[in-house]
Amino acid sequence: MYDLAIIGGGVNGCGIARDAAGRGVSVVLFEQGDLAHATSSASTKLVHGGLRYLEQYQFRLVREALAEREVLLKIAPHLVRPLSFVLPHHEGLRPPWMLRLGLFLYDHLGGRRSLPPSRALDLTRDVAGRPLQPRYRQGFEYSDCRVDDARLVVLNARDAADRGAVIHPRTRIAAATRHADRWVLATAAGEEVEARVIVNAAGPWVEPVLHGVLGSRAPGAIRLVQGSHIVVPKLYDHDRAYIFQNRDGRVDFAIPYLGAFTLIGTTDRDYAGDPDKVAASDEEVAYLCRSVSDYFRDPVRPEAVVWRYSGVRPLYDDHAGKAQEASRDYVLGLDAPADKAPLLTVFGGKITTYRRLAEAALVRLAPHLDATRAPRWTARTPLPGGDVSPATVRTALLGDHPFLTPALAERLAFAYGSRARVILKGAGKAADLGEDFGAGLSAREVRYLMAEEWAETAEDVLWRRTKLGLFVTADQAARLAAFMAQERQAAASAVAPS
Repeated sequence: MYDLAIIGGGVNGCGIARDAAGRGVSVVLFEQGDLAHATSSASTKLVHGGLRYLEQYQFRLVREALAEREVLLKIAPHLVRPLSFVLPHHEGLRPPWMLRLGLFLYDHLGGRRSLPPSRALDLTRDVAGRPLQPRYRQGFEYSDCRVDDARLVVLNARDAADRGAVIHPRTRIAAATRHADRWVLATAAGEEVEARVIVNAAGPWVEPVLHGVLGSRAPGAIRLVQGSHIVVPKLYDHDRAYIFQNRDGRVDFAIPYLGAFTLIGTTDRDYAGDPDKVAASDEEVAYLCRSVSDYFRDPVRPEAVVWRYSGVRPLYDDHAGKAQEASRDYVLGLDAPADKAPLLTVFGGKITTYRRLAEAALVRLAPHLDATRAPRWTARTPLPGGDVSPATVRTALLGDHPFLTPALAERLAFAYGSRARVILKGAGKAADLGEDFGAGLSAREVRYLMAEEWAETAEDVLWRRTKLGLFVTADQAARLAAFMAQERQAAASAVAPS
């Protein structure tokens, strides 16, 4: 019997689990696939206020997101890093004075403290102008952050588990029965769990879970919007990103990615299919290439794409006319009649505000879960590994393990923070890390990911726990898959009754 059962292992579900477990609530979380396997790993990899949301007058959302940007920089410095954005100005945009005013508001709306202020740029002289077509002569620069989205999710789950939560990836809830004082949940494998309260944070599946699994008659309020991205070999040498305003009113980003690539996105179009089957279409790839080619000197062509990915955003349906205009805000629907156990459903939301969403969820549940009245704590407490700056960790790793290359030490420091020391403990030479599966991914790191971060497949490791899928060969990925299968088999044999 748990206090709280959460359905959904994306950023919102794991964020709620972490917050609740830290307040003494007994928590169990169910995710039908891998943690962050859907929307939460298919983002533009940004923690940002949403400059374009100012044009839609979503001032509360922008203010909250900008404030959260500061919080996440402090509690997850290994996952969230500052990033400067260049906005080229051209005919058809707002006048320069109006953009400058908007950027001034963006600088001050959320209490910016640690990031540089916006400024005007002469693109004929600044290095940021070199990759652009000569007609772009004036621009602006402002600050936001990049994030490793899937690791943000996994580390929230890890911290929740460290505080007593039970995390069940790859466990689908098939049915739930509602009683006056509790829910009885049945998994697809036939196991039953009881909980006083349920949170439905199933993302794109929130309405099927609400009506088909939980049997609620509460109205749905989700608009599914597909967002696709492409990755190409890096288009320029400096470390700033670009934000481009397109002729159709959409915004695209071009972002330095993993040192060797440029990430381009995103699209916005309504989606009506199975979220599990979403994929970036050739049409979307062509659109993204065409959009950024309006800005760069060298055209970006579809054949240059080395990776494409797509996700379905479960946005709150505010009945906006265009998909890109739909609100990124969140809405919490509480269904708590006097004679029935409570149900809280999460509609919408964005990665940047996940922590505030979790706090708001526990405020709504306070009358039903006494422990949620405990003080708020997640804004002050680092996520696992975030207690030391990654630069400090990198220096320590190189000092304690001289066989590491600087590039590998940096990757480990920014992926795991201070917990990288756990992975490398006792290693005096490269051979101590075991088999190398390419790009510095060792058997010891993989074992850590399996034991501590719920990784079960090569895809989990290469595309979510790390982002090394772009650097390993098919043969290396196959060797990794075989190794992980052997590890799972050995673990199962170790716990099997004799």
